[in-house]
Formats: sequence, structure tokens, C-alpha cells
Amino acid sequence: MSVLEIQKLTLTLRESGRVLVRDFSLSLSPGDRAVVIGEEGNGKSTLLRAVAAPETLEPYCGMEGAVKAEGLQIGYLEQELPAALRRRSVASFFEGTDVYRSLSPRLWELDFDPALIQSAQSMDSLSGGEKVKMRLLRLLASRPDVLLLDEPTNDLDIEALEWLESFLNAAEVPVLYVSHDETLIERTANLVIHLEQVRKKTVPRHIVERTTYADYVRRRLAGLEKQEQVARKQRADYDRKMERYQQIFNRVEHEQNVITRQDPGGGRLLKKKMKAVKSMGRRFEREREEFLDIPDVEDAISLFFPDSARLPRGKRVTDLILPELTAGNRLLARDIRLNVSGGEHVAFIGRNGAGKTTLLRLLWEELRERDDLRAGWMPQNYEEALDGSDTPVGYLAPSGKKEDTTRAYTGLGSLKFTHEEMNRPIAMLSGGQKAKLLLLRLLLTECNVLLLDEPTRNLSPLSNPVIRRALAAYGGTILSVTHDRKYIREVCTTVYELTGDGLVFREPSAFGRGE
Repeated sequence: MSVLEIQKLTLTLRESGRVLVRDFSLSLSPGDRAVVIGEEGNGKSTLLRAVAAPETLEPYCGMEGAVKAEGLQIGYLEQELPAALRRRSVASFFEGTDVYRSLSPRLWELDFDPALIQSAQSMDSLSGGEKVKMRLLRLLASRPDVLLLDEPTNDLDIEALEWLESFLNAAEVPVLYVSHDETLIERTANLVIHLEQVRKKTVPRHIVERTTYADYVRRRLAGLEKQEQVARKQRADYDRKMERYQQIFNRVEHEQNVITRQDPGGGRLLKKKMKAVKSMGRRFEREREEFLDIPDVEDAISLFFPDSARLPRGKRVTDLILPELTAGNRLLARDIRLNVSGGEHVAFIGRNGAGKTTLLRLLWEELRERDDLRAGWMPQNYEEALDGSDTPVGYLAPSGKKEDTTRAYTGLGSLKFTHEEMNRPIAMLSGGQKAKLLLLRLLLTECNVLLLDEPTRNLSPLSNPVIRRALAAYGGTILSVTHDRKYIREVCTTVYELTGDGLVFREPSAFGRGE
């Protein structure tokens, strides 16, 4: 039986000395589907790397404790494909694996052309979803005893997401994974690992519960709410008692101060009375020591778009008529017609490689030149918009003006960046932190048209509900490519599936149900 043991693992960032995880222990057995959740930058990916490739931690993170995986073949899907592998052809990417004989027929439900495995096409030329599918195939061909998956849902189309849910639920080996996709987590996880950083990211804390994600969230919120109610009532009752105690103490003390020496009997009575009063005060202090703590949890992020980002409902954003959508010499779709007005929240869905990002880029090139709109762009590849050597504050306040810099610090603080993270190179941030940074830039520049390519792909399931609420309330126009089913249902007013024959309307309410 494949059992993975993690014993008293402690992970410490070398540069800052911040502890990400302290004394973390876990035993994973077949049938376990353990999801790691937590805010961006809390060490989720680092935890997976400590198990699968501890040697890669050396440059930035110290590691203590033990990972017992002797004799186990660990299948590790990193969040990003290394640059050296991106440059390889698809055929060379599969060298050394007998992908056809090793894989179950169920894997072909991933829906791609099997001939692609022997293609000379570079891995880098594939769509984001096609890359993930190729990497999953290569990983599973090695017949791993344990699966470690870091954001396996990134860029997968909805059909592939549903396949992945089915695959995880049927997996015969232990699975430890990080995912932003709440629907997938709700449908697959039976063990929840929650990494927190409390007291302004100075104290690490972890919670491990064998339960579903929905039950964990529900019981956690209910428990925290009840604990806070009881704790605050205890303190309110204590304050009332202490106010009354102080009144009695002051009165007895005053009586002691004014009584004359000619009344020794009265003095003795007041001395006894004061002793009883002080005894009552000590009893109250002992009761205080038994109070429940007010819950100390990692604060939720805060994000909202200003009213100045609104667009009138009748405002024309685009009337696109496109006979052909192409990428290089490849025809992706014909007869695309798209009419979008102010305030619409549009999602483009479709299979991997259908051309969704190509269409969104085309719209960006059109709208960025408009003088009557303030369009903002969030690419799927963050490096297209971010200079890794810049800092978050520098990126948000390039003018260097005091008021701009203050706004940048305030905005980053609302997204739970530490002061250190605000001033470190962007290249050192997590994928989720980069996503937050891009969204904050769109907010601060008061864009009234947002073009978002997979906006929730690297955000934690704890941050995503806040981001969805902010975007749902946004008064401008949103044009987005997404496979996030909760995002589609909660944010979008219009959904189009991109097919070879153009855009097909879909009903938003059909997506995002996590039951």
C-alpha cells in the first residue's frame, strides 16, 4: 500500500526568515484526495515542492523535518512548465515514456488528437490547456504511486475539468493537490489542509481535517462565528462586572479615607468589606483567564471598483464582424459576430485551442485605441504585462508621486501584501499575487472596460469569492476568457462558446454548481 509520510516539516524563507509551515505532519494513503488551500504566498506550492523536489528549495527556503517516500514513484505536476521543456517538440517531450501502452483508455477522454504526441510542434506553441493535457499524459504514463498536482486545472476547458474531477475521484493512489477551482475542490477533496498566516503574517498555522471542502468551510465559519459571539459576550459581561466592581471599590476606599479614628469598630468593618471587594476582583480576573479567544484568522482580502469605472448601459463597446479568426495559417473560426454594450459581463468559453485568447487579443487591440473608453488588459501570461525586476509599488505608482505611492500601499495592504512583498521584485511573487497586482492596477487606473484572460486561474479558493463579488458589482464592461464555472455563474451576464462556426450563446446559470 502506498503511504506518504510527512513528519514535523518546517519551511522557512531564507531572505525574510518568515516561517511558512511549522511542525507539519501528514500521512497520505490510497483514496486520500488532499487539497491544500490558503491565501497566495502562504507556501502551498512550496509544500508540494518540499515533498516532490526538496533540492529545488535550497536557493530560497530552508527545510527541516522528514518526508518518507522511500520506494514511491512520485508524480509531480509543477504549476508552470520549465522553460527548457517549453522549447522542446511535443514528440521529444514524450521521449522515454510508452504513453500508448501505459495509459488507461479513459485518458483519451481528454479530447485531443493522439497524433499530436508525435508532432514536431513545440510545446510552447500549444494553447495553455493543451500544455496541461500533454503534461498530465506524460505524468500518468510513469505510473506514479503518489500524485502531487500544483494547479492542474489551469487553462483546462470545462470538459477537461469534468474529466479531471472524475479521474481524481477514481484515483487508486494518494493525491495531494493545490487548486483554485472551487467546483473541482468541492467535488473531489476528502481531506483539507489549510495553511494560514495570522498576526499580520508573522505566525504560521495549519489545519488538517478529513472532510469535504464544503463541510470544512461551513463548519469553520459557523464555529468561528459562535466562538466570536461567546468571546465578545464574555468580555462585555466582564466589562459590566468590572465597572460595578470599580464603583464599589471606590466607595469603600472613600469611606475608609473619611472615617475618623474615633470609630475603630467602623474601621474594622470597612477593612473586612474592602478585603471582600478585592477578593471579588480577583475572582473576576480568574474568570477572565478562562475566556474564549476572539478568533485570530487570516483576514479576507478587500477589493472593490469605484463608481467612476461605470459605463452607461446603452454605450457601444464593440460591434465586431469577423469573417475568419486565424492564428498563423490555422483557421480557428468563421463568421464571428459580437455586439457588446456598457455594463455587460461577457465570458468566452470553448475547448482548448478554439481561439479564445486570440479573439480576446484582437478585441484588446481594437479597444485600447478608443478615446471614449478606458480599457485595461490582464493577459493569461502575466509576464506580458509585468516587469519582473520592478516592485509592486513601482508598478502601481510609476510616477513616484506621494499620493500615487500612498494609494499603491493602501491597495496592496487591502490585498494582504506584507510591506516586504510590496517592495520585493515582482518576479518573486506567487502567481496569485501577480494576478491580484494586475487586478489592482485595473482598479487604480479606473478602467471601465476590462479584458481578462483567465482572471481567477491562480487565485486561492479563499480569495476568489471576494474577487467574484467585486467583478459582479463592477459597473463597467467585462470581456473575459474563463473556464471557472463559479465565475461564469456569479459574474457573467452573457456567455458565448467559441466554435468553428462562430459564437454560440450559452446560459450562465448552467455553470458553476458545486453540488
